[in-house]
Amino acid sequence: MRPYLDFLSALSENNHKDWMDANKKWYLDTRATLVEDVEVLLKTMVELESSLASFKAKDCLFRQNRDVRFSANKNPYKTNFGVYFSPGGKKSPGPGYYLQIQPGNSFLAGGIWMPEADTLKKIRKEIDFSGADLERIVENPEFKKLFPSLEGEKLKTCPRDYEATHPYIEYLKLKSFTVSHPISDQAVRTGAFIHFALEGFRQMKPLIDFLGQALEEVEDGAGLL
Repeated sequence: MRPYLDFLSALSENNHKDWMDANKKWYLDTRATLVEDVEVLLKTMVELESSLASFKAKDCLFRQNRDVRFSANKNPYKTNFGVYFSPGGKKSPGPGYYLQIQPGNSFLAGGIWMPEADTLKKIRKEIDFSGADLERIVENPEFKKLFPSLEGEKLKTCPRDYEATHPYIEYLKLKSFTVSHPISDQAVRTGAFIHFALEGFRQMKPLIDFLGQALEEVEDGAGLL
């Protein structure tokens, strides 16, 4: 049985440095188990994204400490474990695959969340030219079993340079291009989430590729990746 949820539940109730210091061994042991699971994930993820071959588990794990400088919430620690697989690393503006472990709120996700204006422009340009490809991806029955639709905020009106009659206007209105699916606490406890996440990431791969293709011009021209 995985220890993640018990530790995170306790941390949520005792989110302060004194408790963390007193339970440092518990945290380190839990983190070590997570590293082992991420290593298993990473070995298979390399088959999907060969550029991850040089990555280690720690390159994909987010820090537990929160940046509280500009937040009203001054709790020092995150109450989840976050894992992100992206060729550009955890801070990349490009697409990637995300796994969150949290009591009652574990999920897998992927895509690009709230890209910068220049990146968003590139994605919309790709949709304008190749919207049929995106539609085939998100309407694929196997994809839709896990990810019923693209998620994220939408513009209320049409983006600049695009007409309401555009065949893919609903995709063009999106401000984020993400999908997600929940993971049960039971799957986390038993370790079944590993297989489930890998299957979900496989289904996401065409979407990640589409978004990556959209950003190739950014990489070559604007240097954002």
